[in-house]
Formats: sequence, structure tokens, C-alpha cells
Amino acid sequence: MMNLVMRRIYKKIKQYNTIVIARHISPDPDAIASQIALRDAIKLTFPNKNVYAVGTSVAKFKYFGKLDKIDESSFEEDALLICTDVPNSIRIDGVDKNAFSELLKIDHHPSEEDFGDADWVDESASSACQMIIELLFATPLKYDRKVAENLYLGVVSDSDRFLLSYTSAKTFALVAKLIEKTGIDFTSLYAYLYERPLDEIRFHGYLSENLEVTDNGLAYINIPQEVLKKYNVDPSTPSNMINDFSNIRDVYVWTFITYDERNGIYKINIRSKGPVINETAARHGGGGHKLASGVRTPDKDEIKKIIDELDEDCKNYKEKLEKESL
Repeated sequence: MMNLVMRRIYKKIKQYNTIVIARHISPDPDAIASQIALRDAIKLTFPNKNVYAVGTSVAKFKYFGKLDKIDESSFEEDALLICTDVPNSIRIDGVDKNAFSELLKIDHHPSEEDFGDADWVDESASSACQMIIELLFATPLKYDRKVAENLYLGVVSDSDRFLLSYTSAKTFALVAKLIEKTGIDFTSLYAYLYERPLDEIRFHGYLSENLEVTDNGLAYINIPQEVLKKYNVDPSTPSNMINDFSNIRDVYVWTFITYDERNGIYKINIRSKGPVINETAARHGGGGHKLASGVRTPDKDEIKKIIDELDEDCKNYKEKLEKESL
């Protein structure tokens, strides 16, 4: 039986013949997997609808499927925009939101902006892909093996192989049901996420060697452009590796800083094992989850302010732990 929000989403999907599915800029596997899986599920259910998944293509994620190129001005009728894994319209990639009659979002980040009356935000979900799985099971939307594979990989990626605190009994139940219903060979899929070229393995070693750690338990590294070029990796590579550093003893927060030359901004990816970090990120125009956040800024001087505030977050958290241990 559909709950109210899923009923509204399915009703919107039935209502529109032209549907575009977008996600956030600088996508991760969860963002791309959720939008492509939803597109393909809608196409399977309504073959005569025009359904597109849009945004900048990322070569390393090509196994999820091809993205579409669209011209909003060519739409001959009202269109619906569905955004997955994006908390605010500023971060929508590859589409003009003003070209659509209605917008809605399916997202697991803390809500920053309302899109429409069919928005579905679930901060307890491990990933946008988990939410799409739930939507498929709760509505008449159809799915096939490829849709299931994409959704599985999205959940695995955003939950860091079910290690993060956002993983719940519900996550496991939905994934188990997905495997049972589709028979996907999930162990064979991991290579798509974790197989890396030798340059990236060596770059991972560089990060380990050069990570700076404060007395309060903050680890950080500002990665120069020449290092990215030396190891033949792009600015998004560090963000895809950041969860690998979650098991360093006495480190509570860790952050990777890279410069995106094309867009002229510094990308600051932040992770935590305890201190709440999205409040610090929000003070600098960023945001995200309590333990997984980020900031994008063109101001190099702002980086030091963020580092200092994160170090203070670690200090307060460390002092709290010490008091509790007495």
C-alpha cells in the first residue's frame, strides 16, 4: 500500500508525458544511479512517455548507463522535473528548472529548499537509491535486472558498504528484497565501484603520506593541482576516496580540499566519526549530513577558517569524550 508521498509522486509520473530526471553537480554513484534507475523504471512502466536523465557525464560512471541531452525549448507540452539526491535547486545539474511546470525531489539530505507538494525527503535513508527501491516496491513502477543493479551499487556506495550510521534495518530489508526479486549477482558488481587504475592506487598512497593531523583529531590535506596532474587523476577522485580514511585511530574529522580549475572553486569534502559537521559547513555556504558534508567556495582564505572551526569541533568532541570517561 502506497503512503501519501509515494502516491503523489506516482500520480505526478502518470500525469506528465515528458519527464526529466536530474541530480546534483559533481555527481557520486548514488546520484547518477538513482536518476538513471528511476528513468528506466518509468520507461519500462510507461513506454510512450518521453523520459530523460540529464547532467554532465562522468566517464568513470559509464556503467550505470547513458545520460540524455535535451533542449527544454523543444518541449511541446508541460513537463515534470524530478530531482534525486539534491537538497536545493542551486545544485541541480544540466537543466533549467524554470522550463518545467512542476518540480519535485527525492532526497535523503537535510531539507534546504521545498521544490513542490510531492517532495519526498527522508534523512534516515542511507541513499537516494534506497528511496527509489522503496518507491518501486510501493508503486506499480516496473523494474528489471539493470535497474536493480544500479540501485544496489548506489546504496553500497553511499552507505560505504553498509558501514555508515545511516545504514538501518530498513536498508538491509529493502536490499535483500531487491536481490530476492531480481536475482542480481551482487558480488560481481563491486568491481565497478572499487577497481581502480594504478595511478589512483599510487595517489591514495600520496594522501596517506601527506595527511596532516592536529592534536584535537582533525586530519586534513590540501591537494595541489600539480599533484592531481602528476597522478593523472581529476578533482573528483579525492572525494571518491575520502571514506577510505574512516578508520584512523584518534581522528574524529577528516577533510580533503581540491581546486576545480574549470569552475574556479575549492571543493572541501568533510567526514566525521562523531562531531556534527554540517553546521560548520552551513556557516560557509555548504551543507549535507551531520557526519558527511561539504563546502564549495571560490575564496582560498575561507579554507583556513573552515579548518580552524572543524578543529574546534574536534576539540569540543574530544573533551566531551574525556568527561564521559571519568
